[in-house]
Amino acid sequence: MDRTAAIISDQVNVDGTVTQLSLLADGKLWWLDGGKRNLTIEKEVIGFATDGLNIRLKTVVEGADGCCGCGSRGKVVRNDVVFRPSSEESHRLWCRKLKEFIDSLGRPKRLFVFVNPFGGRKFAANIFRDHVKPLLEDAQVHLTVQETKHQLHAKQVVQSLDFSKYDGIVCVSGDGILVEVVNGLLQREDWDTAIKIPLGVVPAGTGNGMAKSLLDSVGDPCTITNAVLAIIRGHKRSLDVATITQGETRFFSVLMLAWGLVADIDIESEKYRWMGSARIDFYALTRIFHLRHYEGCLYFVPAPGFEAYGETISYPGSSASKRIISDQMDGESGKLKRLGYQGPEIDLENLSWRVLNGPFISVWLHNVPWGAENTKAAPNAEFSDGYLDLIIMKNCPKLPLLSLMSDLNNGGHVKSPHVMYLKVKVLVLEPGPRRGDQEKEGIIDADGEVLARGKGSYQCEQKALMAYDKLQITVDQGLATLFTPI
Repeated sequence: MDRTAAIISDQVNVDGTVTQLSLLADGKLWWLDGGKRNLTIEKEVIGFATDGLNIRLKTVVEGADGCCGCGSRGKVVRNDVVFRPSSEESHRLWCRKLKEFIDSLGRPKRLFVFVNPFGGRKFAANIFRDHVKPLLEDAQVHLTVQETKHQLHAKQVVQSLDFSKYDGIVCVSGDGILVEVVNGLLQREDWDTAIKIPLGVVPAGTGNGMAKSLLDSVGDPCTITNAVLAIIRGHKRSLDVATITQGETRFFSVLMLAWGLVADIDIESEKYRWMGSARIDFYALTRIFHLRHYEGCLYFVPAPGFEAYGETISYPGSSASKRIISDQMDGESGKLKRLGYQGPEIDLENLSWRVLNGPFISVWLHNVPWGAENTKAAPNAEFSDGYLDLIIMKNCPKLPLLSLMSDLNNGGHVKSPHVMYLKVKVLVLEPGPRRGDQEKEGIIDADGEVLARGKGSYQCEQKALMAYDKLQITVDQGLATLFTPI
């Protein structure tokens, strides 16, 4: 097909000016309005509405500082275009051809939306009402909205959701609701079908690491509008999912795992929540000047090109490496039936294992580049390369550590001689006590939530999902699907 050929062309009235308007095969709308003008339906038209003979194109176009949809860092603004076709017949034809072209783009038409009113600064409900909902309605998307009532509510909802009714799930929150949704999907009996549903993220929380990673990957600012447009346009990309296993307990991670300095700052700074976002910087200084070192071991299978890290070791088999089997029998066959995702099929014993021994200042494992909007923890991380990025600090003087931490906003910390940065396929973390104080252990943080609390740690009396003991992390390449900007 000639991409410059017109699907439809007509004399129309645009803001009082009669001009020739053409819809080309490549999806461009072209007309004269004191000069040549055009809109690209895929990038700039999110929908249309009719009012009598008038057709209103719902558009997003370049603002004062840049151009929408071309990877710039400019501002995206609304600028609708209204035109009146020459006749009723022409009006019907325009509506049909516009709908056909938009439908051909594979955009979502039915979305299930989670809104977390408790996350971050508790603005998610307002963000959804004032910014997210209007854009999705302009795109003629049918919405089913669920405000989360408590922690793990989203996980519970998706475990019984009928996915045949939806083209995707959207999380208007920080990263926490996305993590709940992934865990809920993978614990379903039909997990292999459920996990294929596209997931969208709108930054409305504290961290927003996934939204930042997605938008920054194409050079777009991490804004609510850009995130919603990524969902409306319907482009998709695969996402690796990590399975964290300890005995018969599993947790599915899409962002990060931390032990040591980063986890201590993230979790212990909660006591200073009254300070707002400044609590992180304040408590980071406190922890750096009263630096802790943790005993322990890291056993890992390096990605190609990273075999020089650590020392060779045989497979560190442990209870952490057991496969999980739900104790439920199939009534018809009488055989054990596995419920939920069991983790990737990997022959762990025949891999090339290596080990790094502590003490450690910090161990950080990342699936995507950004841990938060201002923290580029793993600048070389990719969404679906089948590896996790491991950032390790074993020893670092306090002044260089201060400088290193200040480089987190641009990823420059990984260039420090005090940082080891590598990619791994499998990791077994064996956490230990603080050096010099065997009665105090640390915290293991996964995707912003406490996974394990050691003795003597902050709020150690609270129950956690796992024990402060050896655990295993494997990764399944491209298991989940995300709505992405391009």
